[in-house]
Amino acid sequence: MEKYPAVYIMASRYRGTLYVGVTSNLYSRVCDHKNGTTPGFTSDYAVHTLVWYEHHMTVDAAILREKRIKEWKRNWKIELIEKMNRDWRDLHDDIDVLATLVEDDPL
Repeated sequence: MEKYPAVYIMASRYRGTLYVGVTSNLYSRVCDHKNGTTPGFTSDYAVHTLVWYEHHMTVDAAILREKRIKEWKRNWKIELIEKMNRDWRDLHDDIDVLATLVEDDPL
């Protein structure tokens, strides 16, 4: 299957500390966060739970979406998460590229 870049949100716990990121390989990148192999914010604040994600057709579209979400107010991010994942469960083992693939806006 072709790979699609993803925008994702990690959390430390239910409605806890949030991290927004973008990657070309979501499953692997979340493993890095969980294992603490990438030093930085997620390691420092124990942000290890994948709570929201979506895949895009292009890297440019994914990066643009990530930048837009990072500018959002916290409560908007929480609303986005809870539309997909009301219980804030870890979605890492259930990643479904095709179910979350969005039509990208023209850049």
